This record gives sequence, structure tokens and C-alpha cells, in this order.
Amino acid sequence: MTRTRRPLAIDLFCGAGGLSLGFLQSGFNVVAGIDSNLVNVATYSQNFPRAKAIQADVFRLTGDEIRKLSGIKSDEEIDVLLGGPPCQGFSMIGKRRPHDPRNGLIAEFCRIVAELKPRFFVMENVGGLMCSSSRHVLDDALTVLKDSGYDWASAIRSLDARDFGVPQRRRRVFVLGFRKNETPPQYPQPRKALAPTVWDAISDLSNIGFRKSLFATDKFDGALGRPSSYATVLRSRRKSQILTACMLCRHSDDVIDRFRRTRQGTLEPISRFTRLKRTSFAPTLRAGTPRSHGSFTAARPIHPTQPRCITVREAARLHSFPDWFKFHPTQWHGFQQVGNSVPPMLAKAVANSVRSAIDRE
Repeated sequence: MTRTRRPLAIDLFCGAGGLSLGFLQSGFNVVAGIDSNLVNVATYSQNFPRAKAIQADVFRLTGDEIRKLSGIKSDEEIDVLLGGPPCQGFSMIGKRRPHDPRNGLIAEFCRIVAELKPRFFVMENVGGLMCSSSRHVLDDALTVLKDSGYDWASAIRSLDARDFGVPQRRRRVFVLGFRKNETPPQYPQPRKALAPTVWDAISDLSNIGFRKSLFATDKFDGALGRPSSYATVLRSRRKSQILTACMLCRHSDDVIDRFRRTRQGTLEPISRFTRLKRTSFAPTLRAGTPRSHGSFTAARPIHPTQPRCITVREAARLHSFPDWFKFHPTQWHGFQQVGNSVPPMLAKAVANSVRSAIDRE
């Protein structure tokens, strides 16, 4: 069958839009992104001007309301519902909280799948979701979908972004679901080529660290260095000379001295920040916690050759976001948006698998 339209997708808990970007790059028509955080909704709107950016509390939404807000007709087929329900209660970093109220958002995602009846759904979460103390939350939520005519690959997979071209160790669990009359999607296979390194990702941005004006602005308008093949891809499509998300962190002389003495690939003993190793991969970039849970700033990696923390743009490069992608200009929000996102290259690999199942119909 020849398709006359691009497959239609909606992104629930969209954040800044890492999942949306991967599915857009795979040829999906992402018509809406929904998030309860106004900062994320504003950022999503900047990056996806053709999609509806909707601020809403998922606990209070119905499938019919989502259709109405997204401009989707009642008889129009939704091909895939995406979503990464907030996952801090399952995080492997720190103390897991099986009774964290945010864990209930997994059940809400499944409820909305049952109400919208998309052909496929993709749910993403942290690896801790598969632990014995947390797995029942996922299983109980998915039971609702069994009764609504859905199935999913029984061996739910944890995928590492490093296996899909991202210079970062980042494992995430994906549930690929489908209506029982659809072709089951297969999990993407890791690339055979080695992932790019930290230096492949950020070496051409080194001039940023010497621009003192970037203590007051996030916009860099100078010359960049020679890019790697990885950086060349991420630099494409940027229409302006100005590169955003480049604000530098202010450090005291004592902190700068400690960072300078820290060897690449090791922890700075007082801050517990990791100094990135040029020839290796970045550790998982963390988001920190929202205002409702203490507003704690996540540990930020130290640049491998300069005694400073990396910028939001350098974090975005390590996450596989293209240079045209915008983040909130405040560092705290920008780092949180990167850390909470699915790396777009990983999202695109998952999207290609779903697209293959659709195209086989």
C-alpha cells in the first residue's frame, strides 16, 4: 500500500522534544507535544513550530480532549503515541521511590493509549523501572492495554544511546506496543560502528571557553573550530551565525584550580563532578530535580581540556541535539531540558523501527 500521508504522532510528556525530534527525522508528522511544564512547552513551541505545544496536566486530560487540543478529527487515525512519563521515582541514581506519586503517570499514559487507540505506542523510561521493586508498576499499567486490544514485545528492552551513535553512556527502557491487528515493531539493532567520542562532539566548540562575554549571555557569534563528521551533522541546518546555549559557568579561583588538577575520566573529589575524557564517552547526563522536589542541580561534567563545567550547548552535543535546537537560556532550565530528554539519535533509531512496521502494512 502506498501511503498518502506521513504517519501521525503525538508526544505526551514531551519535555524539550528529544523523542519528537527523532520521530520527525524518521518521517513522522508530530502534530502535538503535551507537557505540564510551561518552560518546556515554550521551548517545544520554538523548536516545533508546526506542532501544537500544549500545556496540560495529563491526570486531567482525556483522549477526546487531546484530539481537540491537537486539531485531530474524531475519525482520524493516530499512528503512534509517544511518551516518557516522569521517571525520578524509578531512577537508579540515588534512592528509588516505588511510591513516588509521579510513578502513577505510567498508568495515565496507558489510560490515554486506551482512549486514543493509536496503532502503536512508544513508552520510554529509566532502567530502574525493570527492578523487582518497580516492575509491578509497569506490569499493572500494561494490563489495562491488554484488555484494550494491545500487545508489546514480551522482552522489553533497555537500549544504550552509545550503541546508536550518541557519545554518551545512557540506558533507557523502551516499550514498543501495537494494536493486535498491526505488524509488531522490532527493537532497533545497535550500530556496528563505534560511537563518536567526547572530543568528536565538542572539540570544535573550544573557543567558547575563552569568550568572557559568555558569562552574561548564552549567544556565541564567533568562529568555530574544525568539526568532526559527527559535529558536521549537528552543525547543519543552523541558519544563523549565532550559536545559542553557550553561557559559561562562573567558578571561583579555588574551584578552577581543583578542576585543573583533576585528571580526565576521574571525579573531582569535592564537587564529585566527572572530568570528561577526550577519547571516551560521556557519562549519563542528569537533569536534577524540579522545584517541587527541591530544585537540586545535577552534577555537571568538567570540560576535558579547560577548567570549567561544560555549557548547555556542549551537553546538547553529547546528547546528539543539532545546533539549531534551542533550549531555555537559563542554565538550570537548559541543563534540565537536556538531561530529561531522549537523545534524538536514539529516538530516531526507535522511530525507524516503528516506521518499518507501519510501512510493512
